[in-house]
Amino acid sequence: MSTAERDTIAEPTVENSTTNRKQPFPRGFLDTISTGWAERPETLPAPRPQAAYAAVRRAALSAAFPGTRLVIPAGSLKQRSNDTDYVFRAHSAFAHLTGWASDSEPDSVLVFEPTDGGHDITLFFRERADRTTTEFYADATVGEFWIGPRPSLAGVAADLGIATDHLAAFAPVEGELVLDESEDLTRVVSELRLIKDEYEIAELRRAVEITANGFDDIIRELPAAVAHARGERVVEGVFHRRAREDGNGEGYDTIAASGSHACYLHWTRNDGTVVPGDLILVDAGVETDSLYTADITRTLPVSGTFTEVQRRVYETVREAADAAFAAAQIGVRFRDVHAAAMTVIAARVAEWGLLPVTADEALDADKGGQHRRYMVHGTSHHLGIDVHDCAQARREMYYDGILAPGMVFTIEPGLYFQIDDLTVPAELRGIGVRIEDDILMTEDGPVNLSADIPRTADEVEAWIARTQR
Repeated sequence: MSTAERDTIAEPTVENSTTNRKQPFPRGFLDTISTGWAERPETLPAPRPQAAYAAVRRAALSAAFPGTRLVIPAGSLKQRSNDTDYVFRAHSAFAHLTGWASDSEPDSVLVFEPTDGGHDITLFFRERADRTTTEFYADATVGEFWIGPRPSLAGVAADLGIATDHLAAFAPVEGELVLDESEDLTRVVSELRLIKDEYEIAELRRAVEITANGFDDIIRELPAAVAHARGERVVEGVFHRRAREDGNGEGYDTIAASGSHACYLHWTRNDGTVVPGDLILVDAGVETDSLYTADITRTLPVSGTFTEVQRRVYETVREAADAAFAAAQIGVRFRDVHAAAMTVIAARVAEWGLLPVTADEALDADKGGQHRRYMVHGTSHHLGIDVHDCAQARREMYYDGILAPGMVFTIEPGLYFQIDDLTVPAELRGIGVRIEDDILMTEDGPVNLSADIPRTADEVEAWIARTQR
């Protein structure tokens, strides 16, 4: 190798580095590192299953913004601490429009370049470096010596059915619309996801199936959770193993809330004990490699059976869930699903003497709401590539939108009686119950994708008994 060639792979200057971990490479290493490697012939893949669906989505976005340059960034790595980063997950809109999911590259950019007939669409990303460059061995963030093989431009183009180019060829243009900087663009890509296509529905079904297996795992390991000082972490860890083995991971931080922790809606510390006689509320969902996630909640009696009071609360929540499911019909407003659940909640807490007004008065849109003390959250949200999908859609398309075939959303009523809430009898304090299912709207009405995960109190008790047998 000539001196000129050797200089192209010389270790960057480190004398002024702010870290004492980066040491210069010796000359023998620099003289030999780029030689002795086998050729890497590349067989181009067939397009992945979601490629055709992503092309339809791109066409819809192109039609919405004629004559305008659109820029959809994947996002960059985010620092966790010092020189370690969080696991990269591309922006949901980028993944939805490209079909590039858990294997996507940080800093990639999807660009819609306007033409007379619509847009020329190009995916820009950092292609793997040649082994004669310092990136290959010296860059711990993207170098293949550190993180393993990275994709080629030709391979990604064939895989996704999109024209590709080097990231260095991308340049911003005045007047372009950039995702998360343009409200209009951000809204449109969010509303594109309100109706799921066949591929998305299949992935959501698979996410629910894996999640169901994760709940079986949790029940089998409940005795181990009881025996551990931080049993909630045991539950979280058991589900994490299933999510990583059979999917990409969790779609959101698992809630493993035992006892009075179940009354905290987003309890993710998961550092408490799991005590026989208590309930444990588990809100968890597996994210598939395509990034579509389930979102399921089940509330389980740790000892295997509900007490009379626990059962009364649990079955009230199930009654509210069933009422919401019955209300979820094509042509109905999305927010009316929530109203159906709240009608049940208000009626039951009024019957139990917990309200200072009647159920009807509590349900009054202007002067009521007293029952919301015990269920402050909404009953439903859209579900898909985000656990709270389509969140930037207009209100008239979301909460005031009309249910239509292809929509996927949750139904998740609950009742939560805080441990220090003096408005409820002592026997109710510390009880928190939520039941959450994932619902697909079809031409024939709602379908509960998670119906195979036991729901009634009797079914849950039987589930625990047979799974722990």
